Parts: sequence; C-alpha cells; structure tokens
Amino acid sequence: MAITIYHNPKCGTSRTCLQILEDAGVKPRIVEYLKTPLSRDQLEKLVARTGGPVADIVRFKEPLASELNLSPQTPATELLDAMAAHPVLQNRPIVETDKGAKLCRPADLVRELL
Repeated sequence: MAITIYHNPKCGTSRTCLQILEDAGVKPRIVEYLKTPLSRDQLEKLVARTGGPVADIVRFKEPLASELNLSPQTPATELLDAMAAHPVLQNRPIVETDKGAKLCRPADLVRELL
C-alpha cells in the first residue's frame, strides 16, 4: 500500500503521526509541504480524497488566516487559492493511502487508514 504523509517536521502531531506509521512498519513517502508546496490542483484533489470540505484542512489559527480574512465560511475556491499561495495555511498532517486521505489530528486517526 502506498502511503504519503504531508508533513511539517516542526509539528508535534505530524511527528507523532509519522512515528505511528513507522512503528506499523510503513515507510511513507514524506512530503514536506512547506518546502515542496502543493499546487492548487493537487490541493483540490487531496481535499476530494478526504471527502470533506476544503475548510477542514485549513489552519485557521495561523495568524495569516486572520490577516487574509479567512474563515470556515470563506468560499472553497478562495481557501484553495490561499493555501496554494501560502502553504503555511495547510493543516497537518494529512495522510493519503489507497483507502483515502485524512487530516490526522489527533495523530491516532492515521490508524484508520492502515
């Protein structure tokens, strides 16, 4: 099973999620999205795989979200544009497997994808 983690190594939840995967014997493809940002199209496809709204993967507590006047009520197209332009707005970790994709907050949610 191919597994990808959209990861921020400075984030404790993201590090814990990666550790859970490794402890399960999984060697995921690690995408440090702050170094290698996802395109708008990639973000849109990733959100579609989660089955939830775009707002579910936006990090609204990031100060930049307030500066850009983003909220869960902001249209999805604007949220995607903002995350593509400012990857720091993407919440993490997001794990993608053959079973789908999920924002793994808390990190234990990753087990549902294994």
